[in-house]
Amino acid sequence: MKKLAGKIALVTGGSRGAGKGIAVELGKAGAIVYVSGRSLRGSTTNHFPGSIDETVEEIVQHGGQAYACRCDHTNDEETQALIERIRQEQGCLHILINNVWGMHDLEVNLQPKPFWEYPLDMWDATIQNGVRAQVATNHYAIPLMLEADSGLIVHTTFRDQDKYLGTFYYDLAKNAINRSVLGLAHDLQHTNITAVAVSPGWMRTELVLRNFNTDEAHWKEIDALKQTESPYYVGRAVSALAGDGEVNRKNGLVLQVGDLAQEYGFTDIDGRIIPPFLI
Repeated sequence: MKKLAGKIALVTGGSRGAGKGIAVELGKAGAIVYVSGRSLRGSTTNHFPGSIDETVEEIVQHGGQAYACRCDHTNDEETQALIERIRQEQGCLHILINNVWGMHDLEVNLQPKPFWEYPLDMWDATIQNGVRAQVATNHYAIPLMLEADSGLIVHTTFRDQDKYLGTFYYDLAKNAINRSVLGLAHDLQHTNITAVAVSPGWMRTELVLRNFNTDEAHWKEIDALKQTESPYYVGRAVSALAGDGEVNRKNGLVLQVGDLAQEYGFTDIDGRIIPPFLI
């Protein structure tokens, strides 16, 4: 039996990147995966590659079960309706992946510069459409998880030993996510629900590959990408956490994927154990 058989998972922001990698790996491990996002086949956000439909197809190709759920997580009513759908169809939720992120909606070059030189729209993209959207998903999902008093909440984030992350809004948003996990852990400490954050390294997402005019079959030809990791690497980290019967020991922690690979013994899709990413 697969290690996550019988588990119900929701992965937000699952059209591409980390969300897709996590959804696929959870599905391969036996979880029933609800994949949410705004991008549908033929109608993707900003014409980006990837959609929730394609993520679900990949899970099904690996023998898993998944559902594509069009949801704008900046809209509380849509988020609430999605959680209610899961309640009606499954009666429970065991794994919640908060990966939704709004910064890609702005075409802004994130080269380090003073924050006042960035548009104020960066606040909405990172805090309103990123941090708040994740908080809202928790708000509606945790009561369902509490009914079974069991589960794992994972926020995708970035952390490098408390260093400044290069740009004001990005640093502010990621640290807000990290701090929110600490608060969640405090509020959930008398339950059997664990909250953690997971920090991947530099991922070869669809957008990164497009920016370098390459694809997954040819990325090794580009020197700048040689230390990158696939989105499935963070997916395997989350799958390992979800299958760990003592994951509650990590409640409230920000965990780096490279460290989890060493602990749980998984590799990236090319067989490498890639160490934690450092700025």
